[in-house]
Amino acid sequence: MSVQGSCHCGNVRIELPRMPDWVADCNCSLCRRTAWRVAYFPPEQVTVSGETIPYIWGDRMIGIHHCPVCGCGTHWQTLGEDFGKMGINARLLDAFDESTIEVRKFDNAE
Repeated sequence: MSVQGSCHCGNVRIELPRMPDWVADCNCSLCRRTAWRVAYFPPEQVTVSGETIPYIWGDRMIGIHHCPVCGCGTHWQTLGEDFGKMGINARLLDAFDESTIEVRKFDNAE
């Protein structure tokens, strides 16, 4: 059964094939400030509809997308090299309950 989600204003919609098995709690400078819980899926399994704007920084390997209307961070995608995955802000998924899923700590602080 597919899983739906959206940014706060509904401008950006996300569809995944299922709820993630686990999410990442990353401590990089961006995730720490935005409180994302990242779910990883192959890009071909993710549908993102609506306009997003990428924020590109650091090593310029990924674009971190957000809604231009409400500002919610929605997902990240690679900018060239294919990692075979993309990151989805799981907090935007309908019925996402962090207490019912494994949360893995990722130490990406520099």
